[in-house]
Amino acid sequence: MMNLLDTNQRLFYRLLSENTEELMPIVYTPTVGLACQKYGFIFTNPKGMFISIKDKGHVYEVLSNWPEKDIKAIVVTDGERILGLGDLGAQGMGIPVGKLALYTALADIPPHQTLPITLDVGTNREELRNDVDYIGLRQPRVRGEEYDQFIDEFMQAVFRRFGQSCLIQFEDFGKDNAFRLLEMYRDKYCTFNDDIQGTASVALAGILAALKATGKSLKEHTFLFQGAGQAAVGIALLIAMALEKREGLTREEALSHVWLRDSKGLVVKDRPSGGISKPKAPFAHPHEPMEDLMEIIRSIKPTCLIGAAAIPGVFTPEVIKEVGDLNETPIIFALSNPTSQAECTAEAAYTYTEGRAIFASGSPFPHFQGFGKSFEPGQGNNAYIFPGASLGVIAAGIRHIHESVFLFIESVFLFIAEGLADMVTADDLKDKEKHIKEMLYNYNYDGDSNLPAVYKW
Repeated sequence: MMNLLDTNQRLFYRLLSENTEELMPIVYTPTVGLACQKYGFIFTNPKGMFISIKDKGHVYEVLSNWPEKDIKAIVVTDGERILGLGDLGAQGMGIPVGKLALYTALADIPPHQTLPITLDVGTNREELRNDVDYIGLRQPRVRGEEYDQFIDEFMQAVFRRFGQSCLIQFEDFGKDNAFRLLEMYRDKYCTFNDDIQGTASVALAGILAALKATGKSLKEHTFLFQGAGQAAVGIALLIAMALEKREGLTREEALSHVWLRDSKGLVVKDRPSGGISKPKAPFAHPHEPMEDLMEIIRSIKPTCLIGAAAIPGVFTPEVIKEVGDLNETPIIFALSNPTSQAECTAEAAYTYTEGRAIFASGSPFPHFQGFGKSFEPGQGNNAYIFPGASLGVIAAGIRHIHESVFLFIESVFLFIAEGLADMVTADDLKDKEKHIKEMLYNYNYDGDSNLPAVYKW
């Protein structure tokens, strides 16, 4: 596919846009995860721009080397948390490249107006630093003030080179930086964090769609997250907002429906082991400390179990059975990417709940036949969100996202989630196959032509 992109760009995007269901797992998750792991070995020529910490003090000059001046969207990563694979350093470039391919294929954004960027600040993976094929800096990650100065110089350089309205999508930054950088820049630049906001929107869409099958309102559900990183907290915050806006709950009431489990156990008030960072704090409820997932499930009695911590297989048969025993229609989302990092398989979710689970995963799983039914596993991936959300930001010409505007943007992500959920029909809930193209392309076709509008550019 990358060879085709190099030799015939138009054909690449036509092929991708007309065969998205088949090819998205190739240009995006799960294959992109393997591509990042092997990026140095398969590397032939750069598809984006690498900016090194060694370029500090000259970032604008480096950025000015990019031949296109009319850049509307940048996807940038520092490679610290690539999917659920961890620190891959400069080899994380596969993520911005794959994301921006979907910008064009799904949102008709011309590829020459997009720019994939990797900020190379080193890697803490010693095996990568010692790998003869590794293409990045062979040094531990830069942290602290030097890192912040580098990021700040990059943001200013983008503004100076491409203007205030250039969208900067943060992707796969480590949890220690993701929320912090979003807080620092969301009211200064046109930016959002896809792992926090995009993932939250698509996960909430899945939950809202699942309400139609469970027959319960949102406020009748209790949510337990296996994980308390940027993705989990982002989803949790948007669920709380939905409970406030849709159900009329107070902020405190809304938060009480959501629980987090991190590496130290259940996030609760005054936890002896500590480790409750600022993003997790709103979900630290009064409760006795617990560490074991099964014990937590029996105490909290969640109706919805969401995995977003990249601990493969943590939803064991026993855990799935317990959630199934507690609920007639349990909601189980194994959202960690790629497939190898999923908390459980679709087959396990359906098998150990006797076919009653509503299942979604971050990467695709095959059909499952059992219990006299054919099951089509849902895919809760932010590819359903970020191309359209970014197109909206670009088309609206948003230049400056102040905090007040950002609160509106959060409401927009809620609105997007509701719209995506509404696309799930009664037929879908009866396990009938529905072609993804119908949902994605109905509004992409020009009335005067048989070709999608993307080919007009």
